[in-house]
Amino acid sequence: MKKALITGITGQDGSYLAESLLSKGYEVHGLIRRSSTFNTDRIEHLYQDPHMNDARLFMHYGDLADGSSLTDLIYNLQPEEVYHLGAQTHVRVSFDMPEYTADITGIGTIRLLEAIRKSGIKTKFYQASSSEMFGNAPWPQNENAPFQPRSPYAIAKLASYWTIINHRESYRLFACNGILFNHESPRRGETFVSRKITRAVARILSGKQNVLYLGNLEARRDWGYAPEYVECQWLMLQQENPDDYVIGTGESHTVKEFVEEAFSYANLDWKEFVKIDPRYFRPAEADCLQADISKAKRQLQWTPKTSFRELIHLMVEADKVLENG
Repeated sequence: MKKALITGITGQDGSYLAESLLSKGYEVHGLIRRSSTFNTDRIEHLYQDPHMNDARLFMHYGDLADGSSLTDLIYNLQPEEVYHLGAQTHVRVSFDMPEYTADITGIGTIRLLEAIRKSGIKTKFYQASSSEMFGNAPWPQNENAPFQPRSPYAIAKLASYWTIINHRESYRLFACNGILFNHESPRRGETFVSRKITRAVARILSGKQNVLYLGNLEARRDWGYAPEYVECQWLMLQQENPDDYVIGTGESHTVKEFVEEAFSYANLDWKEFVKIDPRYFRPAEADCLQADISKAKRQLQWTPKTSFRELIHLMVEADKVLENG
């Protein structure tokens, strides 16, 4: 039975990855931050009493700001695979909290890699890199595209990206960067624009909301379905040699197109409900992010299955169920 450690296990990707690994027969360990309130909603359905003999999911308190606890955890668990998904992941918030974002999203990766190196264990490492690193680079963007980060979040992720490569080349660590473009699901955080839109549609239909405030409607993104993307994370660590991969759909759509499709699916006119609030504009914007996934198709034998329209429809339906109890 393989053993895997997931940082950020309570997030969207972490919960789907935990499901996937458990279905493959793994023993799964998750790193969670201590909180006075429960923050494990996304993985509640996976919970197993650790006292049970057949339990294969275990949670450990820790923090990416605490290198010593990470070293102890890595040494004691000795996982065959580490999936590093934990970070401060909201791009707009990173402008308000640049120092915290740099510490957790950037230096947190260094702490985790150093924990592995100092522990002396042999493991495979996945780093959740981001398409935001490309910024305004010419699109479609592949593994050879230049990086032009346009936010503190993107800069922190880029620091992690190069840290992975440095540890791979300096210490022979099996470490991969998964440069994932936007990926969504009903488990997406409600402050992210995709979920903000689909949740608003459901609330408008149920009479609980009258207005949806958004920022830049012209930003273009490559939107895919999160459960399909976590399969790529696993596939990267099953390869013979470590490498870096761009993962996306190969299509880009504006935020306005996302809004139009979500409201149209619910037979609503989006113009009657959507208003622009300048507070939601970023100080600097990545205008268009669109993936070239030729390498992933060729080496990982992976292609996305869920279309842009299908993604939006399933998210609206899930939020309708949520709002109607």
